[in-house]
Amino acid sequence: MGKLKIVTDSSATMKPSLRDQYDIHVVPLFVMIDGTVYADDESLTGEHFMEMMAKAKKLPKTSQPPIGEFVNLYDELGADGSEILSIHMSETLSGTVDAARQASNITKSKVTVIDTQTTDQSLAFAVIRAAQLAQEGKSSEEVLAEIQHMLKNTKLYIGVSTLENLVKGGRISRAKGLLSSILSIRVVMEFKNGDLLPIVKGRGAKTFNKWFERLKNELKNNSTVKKIGISYAGGKEQCEKYKNELQELFPQLEIYLLHTTPIIATHTGKDAFAIMYYADQV
Repeated sequence: MGKLKIVTDSSATMKPSLRDQYDIHVVPLFVMIDGTVYADDESLTGEHFMEMMAKAKKLPKTSQPPIGEFVNLYDELGADGSEILSIHMSETLSGTVDAARQASNITKSKVTVIDTQTTDQSLAFAVIRAAQLAQEGKSSEEVLAEIQHMLKNTKLYIGVSTLENLVKGGRISRAKGLLSSILSIRVVMEFKNGDLLPIVKGRGAKTFNKWFERLKNELKNNSTVKKIGISYAGGKEQCEKYKNELQELFPQLEIYLLHTTPIIATHTGKDAFAIMYYADQV
């Protein structure tokens, strides 16, 4: 008899060591830079991608995995009778979860597909926990119940230094209230229920710093915080400061500071960042 196996997509930002430790199967998305297509995997690091994007003639384009990639993986993982949980980024950001659903109707394996309505380390929180529970021998129903609770109680904030990539990539329509001719504006948004919701916007560095002080107050007054993650695109100096200050508030937590994936960096642009957290109550 098989066991429960976990699949996700490459927008789930996590340490490779955790992916390997918990036997998480990652289906890569793709990014096209000046006509050349690259898989969003370890062969294309976030740092190298930022250099390539800066030199590119046009904004890179991203694409979801082919349905066949999911079918082949599901067939392989389910060959021994294993059940599969396929946990993915929000459908509002990518057609990846829809491709997974279509594949789940083709494969002979038993697959449950989940749209987390989030991405990056917020997605990874749920994926890693699901894989931990799977290794403990929990049933798919037990795992689903816990990660649905996690997703309901996870917040994802995104800061961008320019709207240019969001505009060119067609994501600006999802960022309600950001229709502006000023592309260099700095904005902090919450990604909630598949929408980018602006919280603060301004032109100087103080925009991010003032918001961060508010976030620290939000967090330090919540005694149920269990996970915090910080991701960045390009330079990480500012995010190192954020991590250090959050680590002082939560010395018991391991806060990961990771470069985001090329898929996400394409749309956020250089010097963007994300801070996300999970708490039993938010």
